[in-house]
Amino acid sequence: MVNLQVYLENKLSNIISAWNESDIYAISFFVYSNEAYEYNGCSNVTKFFVSYNTEDDCHGADELSEERWNYAYWRQNEIPIIDTENEGMKTLFKWYEENGIDNIGYENCNDCYDNEMRYIGKGPTGYYELLSEITEVARKLQENGFIKNKFGRSIPIIIHDLEYPWYIIEANKKANPNGEADVFLAAMKALGFME
Repeated sequence: MVNLQVYLENKLSNIISAWNESDIYAISFFVYSNEAYEYNGCSNVTKFFVSYNTEDDCHGADELSEERWNYAYWRQNEIPIIDTENEGMKTLFKWYEENGIDNIGYENCNDCYDNEMRYIGKGPTGYYELLSEITEVARKLQENGFIKNKFGRSIPIIIHDLEYPWYIIEANKKANPNGEADVFLAAMKALGFME
């Protein structure tokens, strides 16, 4: 039986432990699906990468600025955790199978919007399920002191996609239970990405 959270926590802990830049201010968990991503006969498969950003990278940008918090401005130095070319994807698909999650990558667009055309979907099948596991791992890394011990201070784990739908905002709140992402969330509000 696959324990996806344990698998992810071990991989992430090993990678984050090896980072040595002193001015890291945020960790990125980039969770993304794209119709071009194919694996095991499925398209629109979700991938997961980890990286970080430093004070030097954002060139002293304002605390609530898009340059500091929008992933598009970051250095894009991702390390693949779950990618179509690695063991992580095999592990994920085994976990999907064991948990009865099928039709990976499918999204019924008719069910994704409310009457006011606001997106209420959860991404393609498999995305939200993986996002929930990743969010729980991030929360554990915060609550068990791993992040604070590694960096000597609290820093946020920011869960990204290319956009910031409701479930990404929700994931960031859950992943940072002691307010580690409060500045990020204030920036998202100031920039109009959330209400």
